[in-house]
Amino acid sequence: MYRINRFQQIMKALPRSAFDRIVEVRQADKHSKGFGCWDQMLAMIYAQLTGAGSLRVLEAGFNSQHTQHYHLGTSAIRRSTLAEANGKRNTEVFAETAKLLMSQAQRKLRSETEELLYLLDSTSISLKGPGFDAWTSGSRTRNTQGIKLHMLYDANEEIPVQHSFTAPNVNDIDEGRKLAIEPDATYVFDKGYCDYNWWHKINEQKARFVTRFKYNASLEVECTRAIPEKDAVLVLKDEIVRFANKHPRGGRKNHYKESLRRIIVARPGHDKPLVLATNDLASPASSIAQLYKDRWGIELFFKWIKQHLKIKSFLGRTENAVRIQILTALITYLLLAIYRKVQNYSGSLWILLAEVRATLFQNPTDAAERYQRRRRAKIEFASRQGGLFA
Repeated sequence: MYRINRFQQIMKALPRSAFDRIVEVRQADKHSKGFGCWDQMLAMIYAQLTGAGSLRVLEAGFNSQHTQHYHLGTSAIRRSTLAEANGKRNTEVFAETAKLLMSQAQRKLRSETEELLYLLDSTSISLKGPGFDAWTSGSRTRNTQGIKLHMLYDANEEIPVQHSFTAPNVNDIDEGRKLAIEPDATYVFDKGYCDYNWWHKINEQKARFVTRFKYNASLEVECTRAIPEKDAVLVLKDEIVRFANKHPRGGRKNHYKESLRRIIVARPGHDKPLVLATNDLASPASSIAQLYKDRWGIELFFKWIKQHLKIKSFLGRTENAVRIQILTALITYLLLAIYRKVQNYSGSLWILLAEVRATLFQNPTDAAERYQRRRRAKIEFASRQGGLFA
């Protein structure tokens, strides 16, 4: 009896019917000529899972498993066809697939008792050289030439929940303003999202935020709160404040008239402390400080996908090909996260990826059964020897 391999088990989190609906709406397979979006998706996910460094390596590795293609719903690939598809095919199919998996992963992984904690940040991906310069040099900044990936990250479940792409010269706050704010959620972000009117919008939506004041923020202190003795080493000051200026920049009106909280937190090894801003007036100051410390989670996520998936070296140099490769990296991460949950896997995601790379077209159950059979046979053989050589 045929048993599905590990690659098929991972792909079960992405229903083919749901993917086909996305393709049909976008009419993305209209001129596919036998190499459709599903074939392209499988090939690119295979590249992410195996770490294929070139189209030639991808083609050779994928086609060597021709006996498995039928069960995956695909066939052998040609690198020239894949390169053309990556360069021209609609990226929205992959973007919507990523969104589908993000919502699915959040439903499967979220605990009903956990409060929503979202981390907001971006990372720049450097793209320089022939092919890249044609579309990245015009939007480069002093530090970066390439593309910027903006991410909303669920800190409790360690999964991305929203994403977008911009040029590196686009300010983070421009993307932040587009977010649909969820009531009762907490949003944590850095000083790149400093916009008092956007903070006011979050507050109006009955959500909380934790961020940092800029050094020149004009504030009036309403009162100073007592700091518990156990927190005195970490929390230096806890104050209720208001903005002093109604027109802080060039006549632009500041709509944030409610009270805020300013918490000054010590940073071991640094001369200057952190000056945190939040609209949460009830939680302990130490808890607010911990929330801002938890912002490091999204930095670790960016580091993880850059180190373990393929978004630093690219199989194509057009903007279309780059976006598709980054999107399939996000899709692969989400598929692994869901697979880890379904299999009740206790190891880290990196160890799971290492195991998957070594056994991608094997069935884990078959391998375990073969090992147990060999072990039982060895024990039985040893027991039959008795005292032959005693």
